[in-house]
Amino acid sequence: MKKTVLFVILDKYAEWEVAYLAPLILALGQDTYCVKTVSLTKDSVQSLGGFTTLPDYDIASTPTDFEGLVLVGGMSWREKSAKLVVPLVELALKNEKVLGGICDASAFLGAHGFLNNINHTSNELNDLKKWAGDTYTGEAKYIAQDAVSDHNIITANGTASLEFAKEVLIALKISPESKIMEWYNFYKLGCYKAPTPIF
Repeated sequence: MKKTVLFVILDKYAEWEVAYLAPLILALGQDTYCVKTVSLTKDSVQSLGGFTTLPDYDIASTPTDFEGLVLVGGMSWREKSAKLVVPLVELALKNEKVLGGICDASAFLGAHGFLNNINHTSNELNDLKKWAGDTYTGEAKYIAQDAVSDHNIITANGTASLEFAKEVLIALKISPESKIMEWYNFYKLGCYKAPTPIF
């Protein structure tokens, strides 16, 4: 049975933020991993780039057996309905699964107290503090860098889709780290400066 990585996509999700991660899970995981999408309902959602996506699961039908949970950033994480995702995050943490949040999804994690005791980042500390209020007590563990990984929890700002992908892939142990770094360098440096990686 393939290991599943769930991608939570809310309406107005930022598709480019996982444009590296999802394909590389399938490429490096080959026959051992699959990716599935989750949203609040089974109705289609539209990305910020205009892609209409029909989720594989709604919150109620999401499988409880998964290897990773990735919260894709976008414009809907501050809406009240996004709180429906909290139990899924709690399940991932309880079962010590890989948890990733990028852009406003990382701030969502902070706003619900999930980042208080781990090193983390987001788009901007003051914005995170303003949104989260007293729920967020993790300022001392905030690191101003593109992506941060700590205890299988990966956070990233909205400009760091490649760095986010690298850290999630390493946390998943989907392939030897040297292989993951080959792919990272290929996309980071370009095909003229980095050797083309092979599977």
